Amino acid sequence: MAEDVLMLNISSDPVKFHKKTNRRPLSTAEKWAQKKRESKRKAVFESHESSASKQRKINQTGQQHTHKQKLQTPRSPSQRSNNRDTEENADQGENSAAKSPSKVKIFPKKAPEEHGDHGRPFIKTSSLFRNNPEIPDVLSPAVNQVKEKVFTSNMFEELDLHPHLVATLHKVLNVTSMTSVQKKTIPVLMSGKDAVVRSQTGSGKTLAYGIPVVQFLQAMQPKVKRSDGPLAVVIVPTRELALQSFQMFQKLLKPFTWIVPGVLMGGEKRKAEKARLRKGINVLISTPGRLVDHIKNTLSIAFSAVRWLILDEADRTLDLGFEKDLTVILNALNATGLARQNVLLSATLTEGLSRLASISMKEPVSIHVSEGSEETVEACPQAGPQALSDSYAVPEKLQQHVVVVPSKLHLVSLAAFILAKCKFEQRQKLIIFISSCEAVEFLLTLFTAVLCEKPSNTSTKHTSTSLNFYRLHGNMRQEERTEVFQDFSECKTGILLCTDVAARGLDLPQVTWIVQYNPPVSAVEYVHRVGRTARIGAQGSSLLFLTPSETAFVDVLANHNISLSEMKMEDILANLKKDERFKGRGKWDSKRSAAAFEQEVRERATVLQTDFENYVHANNESLQTAKSALQSFLRAYTTYPSSLKHIFHIRNLHLGHAAKSFGLRDAPQGLGSSITTNPANSKDSKKAKDKAKRPPKKLTAKERVSNLMRSEYHSGIDGESKSKKKRKKKKGQAEEEQSTAA
Repeated sequence: MAEDVLMLNISSDPVKFHKKTNRRPLSTAEKWAQKKRESKRKAVFESHESSASKQRKINQTGQQHTHKQKLQTPRSPSQRSNNRDTEENADQGENSAAKSPSKVKIFPKKAPEEHGDHGRPFIKTSSLFRNNPEIPDVLSPAVNQVKEKVFTSNMFEELDLHPHLVATLHKVLNVTSMTSVQKKTIPVLMSGKDAVVRSQTGSGKTLAYGIPVVQFLQAMQPKVKRSDGPLAVVIVPTRELALQSFQMFQKLLKPFTWIVPGVLMGGEKRKAEKARLRKGINVLISTPGRLVDHIKNTLSIAFSAVRWLILDEADRTLDLGFEKDLTVILNALNATGLARQNVLLSATLTEGLSRLASISMKEPVSIHVSEGSEETVEACPQAGPQALSDSYAVPEKLQQHVVVVPSKLHLVSLAAFILAKCKFEQRQKLIIFISSCEAVEFLLTLFTAVLCEKPSNTSTKHTSTSLNFYRLHGNMRQEERTEVFQDFSECKTGILLCTDVAARGLDLPQVTWIVQYNPPVSAVEYVHRVGRTARIGAQGSSLLFLTPSETAFVDVLANHNISLSEMKMEDILANLKKDERFKGRGKWDSKRSAAAFEQEVRERATVLQTDFENYVHANNESLQTAKSALQSFLRAYTTYPSSLKHIFHIRNLHLGHAAKSFGLRDAPQGLGSSITTNPANSKDSKKAKDKAKRPPKKLTAKERVSNLMRSEYHSGIDGESKSKKKRKKKKGQAEEEQSTAA
């Protein structure tokens, strides 16, 4: 037996032996591996299946070749078992390679019914509804809101006015009865006294000082001539308010053609303004900067006959940094030595006005309109504004709302609100306040491209209403600003995206909603923003957007007797169900449960966010626009006053989530340093410009997924720079060397 076995092992007929081994039945482990391969082959995608099958053929060929070589040499039973284990491990590795694409996914599998294709490209992005902070319940403290009676039963005929002026008020301005502030202010000013006037926005303060000025000028003897120059000077903080005040005086002076009004403001041609000054302007309305420019450079301007000085929205004039300009203007007026009448007006009077009042006024009368106040209160200028600065009055018919929205959902929530009010409702006019000019431009382009696109398969009632977007900010040319101001005033429905340049004094008719997308820098600014609606007793509403970390601002407003009611983010996003363009892949029509409703709303919000991100990332230009808008928003966020830093602090922002609200899929690199440093002043500005010119690096699929994950979990603030890390490393090595040497 031993010899036979020996002869078999040294047999020179390997072919016969190979055939015998091929006929050997498969072991149980090999059969299990083969079944596993066949079952997995059906579940793998086609592309992976073809590549895996090719790899298997190569492996099988290689295994047959090595098998032949191994059969030519004797094998022990232990060696054969080891070889079987190796084959099984290879099969398992092959199967794990087929599984590898599923490891890249960062989202859970959807139910089979959600994978229906509606013929639209759908790009997976990081979830909007994950990793968000919890939304706290907003409980606005109960306050006694300051109320002001807007209208009175008193008629203008009761005042000692020129009959032509009364007729103009009736026929041209359609005004018959006086408002409360007009009833209290006009008699005081007609008696020749200085006054500090405080009344809510939209209560008729422009007419309160305009009527006494016109009555005084038309009664002057000898008759006013154009060559007399300015007799009344009106200073306003913004160009739009200057234009509006000029138009009001034009109407009031219609019967008195010998009195000439004029306006000076930045953005206009100086030569044309100099020509008008040479001809003569009797009622001069101007912004502070442009008037100072003419005082220094125009010889034809003279203030020798000025009898009135009116500072409208005086506290805003000081806030904008015009204190030096006001000093120049007051010095030029005081040089003439003539006695003049001074008036300060605003909806909110701050402590800074006490200094201005003490400089420019003599025994002013403090006039304020609120329940329980006296008709006129004579007080020193220091006591008046300070005593009135704690509580603010807003229009009685104004409904004020607040909504708490995580940063990632800001963009889709604003878009859903716009669609709800201006597409699915009639005659709605919105003003949306945004913190920076770049963000205004970016949102205008984004909304026009995504929201204004007409859907293809919807009913005609949805396509009949088009969205009209307008923009207004300080970086626009004056011709554009004037055109937008006029167009938005005349339109029946529209959306005005603007900065705080439109927050003061503007009387834009029929505005129904004020949306504060970025919170104001103070309670004073809040009052002026919401004052663009519910004017002169009309109905109006306002909505304030806050993040979960900013909800303490509600208490700040409550300290000034302002109460807000909460609006739910889910109710705003539910309006997306009315627009079929943002239909998700799930089929939720047959399901009426609350969970199905919530899931459909979330899917639609994700589709809308994906459309925004696809537009932003479509080309490098739109991407850079979004990045610059994000940077300008972050810079504006650092400008909140120290009294509100505990609420609005840059450290409380998640930069990855904030980037999401600008259509960016992750926070741009170097964002943390760009907030605090100005690249124009840095030494590496030239390097930064050269780096910006380089084409962006293409990311692999793994890098793309890692960036998405980083934007979800990382705050976005850059860590230490490479040079700083190197210095730390060198310092550590030097300390180690010293310790070893010691």
